[in-house]
Amino acid sequence: MLEVEIDKSSGFCFGVVTAIESAERELNNTDILYCLGDIVHNSLEVERLREMGLQTIEHDEFARLKGKKVLLRAHGEPPSTYEMAVQNNITIVDATCPVVLQLQRKIHKYYIETRADNIQLVIYGKKGHAEVNGLVGQTEGTAIVVEKVEDLDKLDFDRGICLFSQTTKSLDGFRNVVAEIQKRIADGVTFKYFDTICRQVANRLPNIKAFASSHDWVYFVAGKKSSNGKMLFEECRKANPNSLFISEAEEITEPLPEGVKRVGVCGATSTPKWLMEKVAERIKELNAKG
Repeated sequence: MLEVEIDKSSGFCFGVVTAIESAERELNNTDILYCLGDIVHNSLEVERLREMGLQTIEHDEFARLKGKKVLLRAHGEPPSTYEMAVQNNITIVDATCPVVLQLQRKIHKYYIETRADNIQLVIYGKKGHAEVNGLVGQTEGTAIVVEKVEDLDKLDFDRGICLFSQTTKSLDGFRNVVAEIQKRIADGVTFKYFDTICRQVANRLPNIKAFASSHDWVYFVAGKKSSNGKMLFEECRKANPNSLFISEAEEITEPLPEGVKRVGVCGATSTPKWLMEKVAERIKELNAKG
């Protein structure tokens, strides 16, 4: 008998839940609500909300809007977005995650306090990611973004360094970057670092490893754009090589290999529970036929 289990700890994080609830609440009172960028890195959830009236726009379209209502998603935005909203009489529905908002304020405060001291503000994160763009905006565009240890070559190790992290990055990756900077920083030069990784995300790593290793086969469900999904899937696959990354149930086209008894379904902080449930149903249907 095949057992299919959905990981109870997978699915939307607090910030995403709040953003989606904000969108749904606004859409109950209006036909059209704009969202600056995909509300979540999951195309199926974006489509569900689009059918309710949520229209995704990018920054170039935002710059042309006048007098409309726009939702800012959990990732956060730089100060320039708020300034443009005031100029164009745009009403902002701010769904920035509280953890991201706290980090933005911390980076901005540190930037104001240290800009006269020639300190390099460094953000460990994905270049071009919405959250990272918002963080860099707190420093008037001066922060240096590093994605991996190799990117540290762009730093001057004879000048002071202050390191922050995108909230959804790997804790191990952050520690590796800290260790490398400590190794290379010149004697007597200031190096400060702040572990600003969201614990709701970080705590999923040990859970996903335990969940994956306790099953014969794992389907990891996430949108292809999800940075968090890519990171969690890598950990999932390390724990269980029989792990497959899928974005929707229809990608499963074959019954499971013979001998597979326990199947796990898990996902990213941007994966809706209803999608994981749909995947579980698909597994059961295909293997009933098989």
